[in-house]
Amino acid sequence: MGAVLAAVLGASLAGCSSTGGKRAEDARKSAQAQGRAAVDTPRWKIAMVTHSGDGDTFWDIVQNGAKQAAVKDNIDFLYSHSDQGQQQAQFVQAAIDQKVDGLIVTLAKPDALKDVVAKAEKAGIPVITVNSGSEKSKEFGALTHIGQDETIAGEAVGDELSKRGRKKALCVLHEQGNVGHEQRCAGTKKTFKGEVQNLYVTGTSMPDVQSSIEAKLQADPSIDAVVTLGAPFADTAVKAKQSAGSSAEIDTFDLNAKVATALEAGTLGFAVDQQPYLQGYEAVDLLWLYKYNADVLGGGLPVLTGPQIITKDQAAKLEEYTKRGTR
Repeated sequence: MGAVLAAVLGASLAGCSSTGGKRAEDARKSAQAQGRAAVDTPRWKIAMVTHSGDGDTFWDIVQNGAKQAAVKDNIDFLYSHSDQGQQQAQFVQAAIDQKVDGLIVTLAKPDALKDVVAKAEKAGIPVITVNSGSEKSKEFGALTHIGQDETIAGEAVGDELSKRGRKKALCVLHEQGNVGHEQRCAGTKKTFKGEVQNLYVTGTSMPDVQSSIEAKLQADPSIDAVVTLGAPFADTAVKAKQSAGSSAEIDTFDLNAKVATALEAGTLGFAVDQQPYLQGYEAVDLLWLYKYNADVLGGGLPVLTGPQIITKDQAAKLEEYTKRGTR
């Protein structure tokens, strides 16, 4: 076991150089393709249940991180999702019924998950929360929370908008009932020196999102910034801006390949990265550490993976990572 971990550590250190990074990435891909684990612990089963809707590329990145850690840690990884709180709770119950060895869950709609998370813990299943619900994680009995504090992230956006001299911002919420989205917009309003208006849209329909933003920009030409709360909505906001003939800057939470390209081109002003790959990877890895060695990180506080403000200057450096689905 020690020799194996030493070898893994050696590979990680080699990755500090550009050539070493390529070798490490090639080795990672090879090991993943062959399904080789870096440990000799039992093949534990871990389930992740998120509030993702269909087609949300953000969660593809989370899964990429989780799956990579699962290969390394000899984990049987299961994934399910629903943007409906009650159905998400049903998926958690299904994982409990399968007697999983660990559970990763998001708490975007905490009231719907509270009872079933308690059932998991009563069944002796360790729980880690990720991405959303940091303020409820400890109360619900989770080992720790991994993700971005949404209020802090919103405050970072407000500060950045102020630095850019913006006066009136539109915060576009695409999923009603998501407490994290409300916190992002509230945080922005707290630190922004200008005015913030919330706009609720139907996130499952991009035509509706575009028409709603377009109508708002046409009705109020004084809006000089639009903040979307997810990378897939940034491009739609750009189209709405163009159709409305607006000069507003489009900014977004989260990062993907299309956002990185748009930042480089100047189509977007900035993005807020919360490192979703890290959320998936660390959640699986920490459950493995807990099972193997009773390790817990955070000391009762969330393990933060963001926020990081990404501008045109950083986009080029991160683009290769976004293309491979890890940023």
